[in-house]
Amino acid sequence: MFNKILIYLILLFTFIKSSYADFDIKARTAILLDYHSDEILFEKDADRQIFPASMTKIMTSIIVFDLIKNGELNLNDKFIVSENAWRLSQSGYSSMFIMVGDEITIENLLKGIIISSGNDACVALAEGIAGTEEEFAILMTSKAKEIGMINTNFANSSGINSPENLSTVRDIMIMSKYLIKNYPKYYEYFKEKEFTWDRTGGDPITQGNRNPLLYKNLSADGIKTGYLSYEKYSLASSINRNGRRLVAVGSGFNTKNARSKESTKLLTYGLTNFDLVKITKANEPFEKINVWLGKENKVDVYTNQDIYKTIKKAKKKLLKISIKYEGPVEAPIKKDEKVAILKVVYDDEIVGEYDLLASKEVKKVNFVSRLLKSLNYLIWGDV
Repeated sequence: MFNKILIYLILLFTFIKSSYADFDIKARTAILLDYHSDEILFEKDADRQIFPASMTKIMTSIIVFDLIKNGELNLNDKFIVSENAWRLSQSGYSSMFIMVGDEITIENLLKGIIISSGNDACVALAEGIAGTEEEFAILMTSKAKEIGMINTNFANSSGINSPENLSTVRDIMIMSKYLIKNYPKYYEYFKEKEFTWDRTGGDPITQGNRNPLLYKNLSADGIKTGYLSYEKYSLASSINRNGRRLVAVGSGFNTKNARSKESTKLLTYGLTNFDLVKITKANEPFEKINVWLGKENKVDVYTNQDIYKTIKKAKKKLLKISIKYEGPVEAPIKKDEKVAILKVVYDDEIVGEYDLLASKEVKKVNFVSRLLKSLNYLIWGDV
């Protein structure tokens, strides 16, 4: 009886281990990022070249957000719609349904792009900013290189058919993280489920957000769908649950239903198989270290960045944190001076080392005090 139970447990463990190792989704290429730790939890041919389709519009939005941040644009500024932009509202592509000669605010054009996926709105913004869509695409590609999208070239602002509009799911992931990190306020647009365009010369048009995950109980709050006949269906998505954010990008889903189902499966995989551990918060006191010959015996230390680690479920005990320094650290100590190293070990392997900085200045005691402290140390071994 015992042998049968043992065999059953071995088979069960083997099955679970095999299932974990063989996880896959039905997409041509995909990637999953744990946003705070910046760790890749899954990837499938993530550097394969793709046509990013309407995921291109993420970068179109970023260019606008950059210009607003720099004070060169305002959400209430208006652009005049050209015939070139208007044509895209007549061609069967997704559109905001703008009219030639309309004066539309940048905020409405952004919503038309982000929520309604309007190609016409993309061209209107591109022309308003750079004069031509071609010049705007140069700005997009330059920005892509700046933020580390090394395998991307943008040929237009919308992502509609162009053999030179190219990227990878890894690069789309990098772009998505940049958007969320740098523009959390404007990122709120991406979770809005509908947009009503109070158009000129006609009844208002209300369109729903095309991101299917927004309508599921996933805590999804973005980002952008895409479709081209050759590339099939694509989706850059993100969820934010209990302070934990995951970003997934997939391309080459065969159907709309598969895009929704497999993206959900990928994000759920990240939630259920991994835990996120917060180690330090940037610029907040982490620990105290000993000071020698200072007016204070200890000083708080901190890291200048948030430090998170992603680990497999039920493996937290394998994560160990230690502070390494030649101590006590002799005064004087300058504020923000590196005084120690934070060492992070997982399963007996070093997974990160980070500088620990002094949170304030510690001055040296006067000569008499130094002499007394030194004598005390010689006699008692106590600093």
